Amino acid sequence: MKPEILVLWPIFAPTLAALEQQYVVHKLWQAPAPQALLKAVAPRVRGLVTTGLKGCDVATMEALPKLEIIASFGAPRDTLDLAAARARNIVCTRTPDAITESVADLALGLMIDVMRRIASGDRFIRAGRWEKALARPGNEVRGKRCGIVGFGRIGQGVAKRALAFDMPVCYFGPNKKDSPLPYYSDLVAMAGAVDVLVVCCPLTPQTRDLVNASVIEALGRGNGAGFLVNVARGPVVNEAALISALQEKRLAGAGLDVFWDEPRVPAALMEMDNVVMVPHIGSSTMEVRVERGRKLLANLTAHFAGQAVPYPIP
Repeated sequence: MKPEILVLWPIFAPTLAALEQQYVVHKLWQAPAPQALLKAVAPRVRGLVTTGLKGCDVATMEALPKLEIIASFGAPRDTLDLAAARARNIVCTRTPDAITESVADLALGLMIDVMRRIASGDRFIRAGRWEKALARPGNEVRGKRCGIVGFGRIGQGVAKRALAFDMPVCYFGPNKKDSPLPYYSDLVAMAGAVDVLVVCCPLTPQTRDLVNASVIEALGRGNGAGFLVNVARGPVVNEAALISALQEKRLAGAGLDVFWDEPRVPAALMEMDNVVMVPHIGSSTMEVRVERGRKLLANLTAHFAGQAVPYPIP
């Protein structure tokens, strides 16, 4: 008999189709009554598939007494209670991959889009307005000063791309790196010295609300200057302060891949023409998805064959 698994959240369609060939798959997100489904399948479910963002809480683990493995499509951070899983000897796996280039590409894409008003121009044409008016001009990218918050692999990838656009680049982080680029230990000071702030740092207790009202005010310089791009995590940026600055024209614009309460996005952001938004797609490329799917399937196949999983969570 095929092992039964529970999938908590939609994943890459080809990977889900492959799972359905090898396992009896229960899709929790499609259930009209998720708790009823969970209770009905609990005695038989041996595996659980989730995503790095969705993770798995203790209550779900406790509802599945036969659970042997939690396979994540991606790499969970604070979304999976590893201590609780390991206390029950539940194997936890991930799909490690190289997303640095993908996220850095998106950061530059959001920057160019919001500054050159690409998405806004698309909406302008589709609304039939071009025959009656001229579209608002955007801003040059070339020559603008770019400040990067978090100078790990992704931050350095953004720097490489920004430099190719002839942008002077500087960075902020807890420590100075081995880089010739200017380093700021004071984020407010850096925000006041740049035209674009790109947020790339991980979400930790120390970085939560790091880009606060003072940083945003410094970036806007009191006259509606400055653009903010966030490809990190929503709570790194004070969303209320950002919305207020955008609404009151104290900030020129924002390009956002992440939000505080995904997938719910504040209506105020949707109403503004100087905001470009995408649904957390930093790593969402076909190439990354295919590779993650392969590794997720490999983890499950090895486990149910009684072998060590190739990609455990360390």
